[in-house]
Amino acid sequence: MPGNSQRKGAVRRKGKGNTAGSGGRVRRGLEGKGPTPKAEDRPYHKAYRAKQTRDRQSAARPRRTTPAKGVGPEWIFGRNPVLEALQAELPVQAAYVAEGAERDDRLRDIFKIIADRGMTMLQTNRADLDRMTAGAVHQGVAIQLPAYEYKHPDDLLAEAGPQPLFVALDHVTDPRNLGAVIRSAAAFGADGVLIPERRSAGMTAAAWKTSAGAAARIPVARATNLTRTLQSYAKAGVFVVGLDGDGDTDIADLPQAGDPLVLVVGSEGEGLSRLVRDACDTVAAIPIASSVESLNAGVATSIALYEVSRARSR
Repeated sequence: MPGNSQRKGAVRRKGKGNTAGSGGRVRRGLEGKGPTPKAEDRPYHKAYRAKQTRDRQSAARPRRTTPAKGVGPEWIFGRNPVLEALQAELPVQAAYVAEGAERDDRLRDIFKIIADRGMTMLQTNRADLDRMTAGAVHQGVAIQLPAYEYKHPDDLLAEAGPQPLFVALDHVTDPRNLGAVIRSAAAFGADGVLIPERRSAGMTAAAWKTSAGAAARIPVARATNLTRTLQSYAKAGVFVVGLDGDGDTDIADLPQAGDPLVLVVGSEGEGLSRLVRDACDTVAAIPIASSVESLNAGVATSIALYEVSRARSR
């Protein structure tokens, strides 16, 4: 029967593999080639050379980066800003001057202050100074401030005196306002400033400068959640007073001014947020003329601290 023959040569072969012929060789020749590379990935193509040129230019171009608020060192550059920062006794981690920088009175004053403070002015080339300051107009001179070390809110409370006075800022995003608040806190005997981690100004160079050096004496704490921190302070016996234009009490007549106190100041545009306002024991107002809508955070804090300080001295 067909297929059952016992004759040698009549047995069918089993197994895999290509049979004789051209089909297997042609198929193998087509395997493993993959898709055609892009033009910019083929070294012989003009698109490849153009891409290499673009990559070199991108690598050489200084990139401006925005560091997270309050994180990492801050740079101050330009002759006037550097001189003013040094005169305000801001902490300096390093000072740099570009090789061949033209000497003028400002630069000579900078050198003198650096020498008087026992610091070293490091000389570098302009390309390196451009890179360090992210391509800013530095006029051949720059200083680097150390990264600010924030307190924990619990430590801020624990290290204060028996009748502590704090200022908390709710969504105040201007670092100059933060610096002004710190300066007022130092002037009126406050024990520290409390800020939230998010949607808040941090201790940048602008805040340091506006504080006129007071940031070296007044601790600043950052709270993960300002509302919960205020509630925690209240449980510890600290009276929480919010400042708002429609407050129930005149800040000058606050009965709890002599108690452990935290003044909570909101942003100029939005004021106190709802949750923070709810965490306050009372809301006090600063009387102002009807023609003025509001005060900025720095001014409002100064007035409130003055009134509290005056009440405590009676």
